[in-house]
Amino acid sequence: MASLPVIARDGERGALLTVHVQPGSSRTECVGIHGDAVKIRLAARPIDGAANDELIRFIAERCGVPRANVQLHAGATGRRKRLAVKGVTAESLLARLTRKESKERGKI
Repeated sequence: MASLPVIARDGERGALLTVHVQPGSSRTECVGIHGDAVKIRLAARPIDGAANDELIRFIAERCGVPRANVQLHAGATGRRKRLAVKGVTAESLLARLTRKESKERGKI
């Protein structure tokens, strides 16, 4: 049996996450798994770091941590990025990112 790709793993102070971003979308949202990364569509364009700022804001908001707890470790200019998120586990990070928007708002 083949092993599953490592999308998120626990680090010393939190979780490390691999994402694949699609900037310039109509809205910012997590759309699922893309290979060995979480795919996130970003409303911001990739100009002057706006898409990276939007990614950090989105992950911090979804995980309930301050923006200062989310750091871009690799991939500043590419679609594939590695982030460190302090104060969460890999399991809780993936659960919070991949939950459906309607469930967040209490809708069924």
